[in-house]
Amino acid sequence: MKSSYTVENPDYQLSPKTGMTRSHYIELAKYLLEGAFQHIDSFDDILTFPLIDGKTYPQEDSPAWRFRSLEFEALERTFTLAAPLIHNDPETEIKGINLRDYYANLLYKALTPGNPNSLPMPEDLPDSTYQYTCEFGGLFKTLLLMPDTIWSVYTEEQKAAMVKTISAWGHHRTTQNNWRIFNITTLSFLKKQGYEIDDGLLLNHLQWVVSYHSGDGWYLEQTYNYYSISLFIVYTTIWNRGFGDEYYPEISKTIEKSAQKLMESIGNFFGRDGYINMWSRSICYRTWVSGAFPVAFMLENPNLLDGGWARRLCSGSLLQFVTKEEFFVNGIPSLGFYGQKDYMVQSYSCPASPFLMFLPFICLALPEDSPFWTETENDGFWEDLGDASTQTLLPSPGLMLVNHGKTGTSEIIPGKVYYDDPNYSKLTFNTHFPWEDQNPDGGTSMEYAFRSLDPRDLRGDDINFYLTGKTVDNDSELRAKFTHSQNMLFNGQRDGVLYRQAIMRQPPNNGVGYIIDLAEITLPGGVLRVDRTRLAFEYELTLGHFGLPHIDGVEATVEERKLADRTVMIARIPGRSLAFITYHGWDQAEAMTHDGNNAEADSSTVLFARKTAPKVNPKMEILITAMLHKMDDSEWTEEELSPVKDFTIQTFAPSGSPCGVQVNLSSGASHHVDYQNIDGLRTC
Repeated sequence: MKSSYTVENPDYQLSPKTGMTRSHYIELAKYLLEGAFQHIDSFDDILTFPLIDGKTYPQEDSPAWRFRSLEFEALERTFTLAAPLIHNDPETEIKGINLRDYYANLLYKALTPGNPNSLPMPEDLPDSTYQYTCEFGGLFKTLLLMPDTIWSVYTEEQKAAMVKTISAWGHHRTTQNNWRIFNITTLSFLKKQGYEIDDGLLLNHLQWVVSYHSGDGWYLEQTYNYYSISLFIVYTTIWNRGFGDEYYPEISKTIEKSAQKLMESIGNFFGRDGYINMWSRSICYRTWVSGAFPVAFMLENPNLLDGGWARRLCSGSLLQFVTKEEFFVNGIPSLGFYGQKDYMVQSYSCPASPFLMFLPFICLALPEDSPFWTETENDGFWEDLGDASTQTLLPSPGLMLVNHGKTGTSEIIPGKVYYDDPNYSKLTFNTHFPWEDQNPDGGTSMEYAFRSLDPRDLRGDDINFYLTGKTVDNDSELRAKFTHSQNMLFNGQRDGVLYRQAIMRQPPNNGVGYIIDLAEITLPGGVLRVDRTRLAFEYELTLGHFGLPHIDGVEATVEERKLADRTVMIARIPGRSLAFITYHGWDQAEAMTHDGNNAEADSSTVLFARKTAPKVNPKMEILITAMLHKMDDSEWTEEELSPVKDFTIQTFAPSGSPCGVQVNLSSGASHHVDYQNIDGLRTC
């Protein structure tokens, strides 16, 4: 087996961007399953994968049910690839094993009580939620879409035996928001097949799911993230067509409306080449969000996306990963982004989890004459963008999407983040500069890092010592480390300026004394930051640019330029370059090498600025910084490094708000940054 995928015999007539057509999707699905099937030798072998040391499950000392969960997850999630192949050709074989027979056999054994590898019943475990519920949901989402794959091969007696387990888990306790969708697809499949279910429970789950719709086609899921697209849109649209339209038409219409709304902006999340942004949790699922592209052609209005552009983005996102050798570990997708990285995965992931990234292969359930397959690949809105950058504001989830025509990259700027988590808390997420882990020594990529110099913190006193007269045993060593925003607030956009707030400490001290008011103006290939500090006590701050990976161990080159009113730091690797320009408020600009933080390499270079305010009662400060990027090896010109013509800092803006800033760009555009009423505008 090849160490990575190559598009053989590309069709550049129909697909001039990627060469990928329907036949290549079938070829790629087989290639990926061949990697998985390296771990079995015969028809009756249970599909499972080698354990991975670290925080994922199971570990050697895990209870037996965790190993059953791994097996079921491997079976269900690889079925994401197998089912479309079976749907297109029931005689498909991998390693000489008929896929339809193999999955029908293994699923029957897993779902029939009494078999050696059967799943435990909920009543055999402590009353809680378990990964089994999630996998049942995925399985029956697939069978609602493609029921012809395996369900029809079972006898009525076999089905009845399996239904006992299916029903028990379908009716079992679930957790909040997105997990209800798993119970919905499971119960709906049973009802459609004529089995008795608790209709009231199904309706209850449906009401809960619909209640999470927030606007702009987005749903609340702990915070706002890709689950809103991949589960709340992809899974529920499949549910609509397979069940909801017939049994719950009013709910189906509501879901349909939100899905159609999402399609207005779905393309803006992707780079021009189809690259997906490394953003939000469950990073190892990677391209599952690309499942929205085939779903667009399952909607009642199938003309919401251009078929050629949808396929181009879908194909590009898959090729982003499967063409890289480091993406594969043990022949299957790694637990990470480009390669194996423990810091970016969660404890609920196992070696089989990444196969959910192949959700886009539901495109093989579309008819061959679907526009998704027949229209010529194109670059959609990118073809007319030129060097400009566009903004798409989604106020409901608090997201700004930026597409940079100059570089072909796309960015997600999050505004509603409830906790300190680099999956969400970065100032900006870029498709071609994946985020880095946080650094307790400062200089964290694309985040403000804050360290208290307050002597009370350095002594380990309670910050409220002066009120209580008592000392609380705070960890002075921990206080000496850099921390990052504890939550991010969305404050809207005015006159081309996006406003947010980074709250640098949790309650009770996050209300008034640890705020950085964020204001940003999009530039071609970057951003101008005009931020205001409201940090009440002595502090040190750093602000980092994107990280540059040391590919193959080759360090980035760094240079510093002193221009008239600013310091410019430049870092380069082959094919990518960053410029970090400090205009006002910073003490110095630096470069730092990070180890073990980057998604693409073991080491990386981060450009960052540093500021220290060691005096009691530090004043409000305006921090002005430009962060630019390139996707080529060209030299930075002085014109490119001069995005700002001039700026004026006002003690009070005309509105009366402290520290207004008038910014005139070299492009001729002008912006007035005014933090008026910013606290009253916050949403999260």
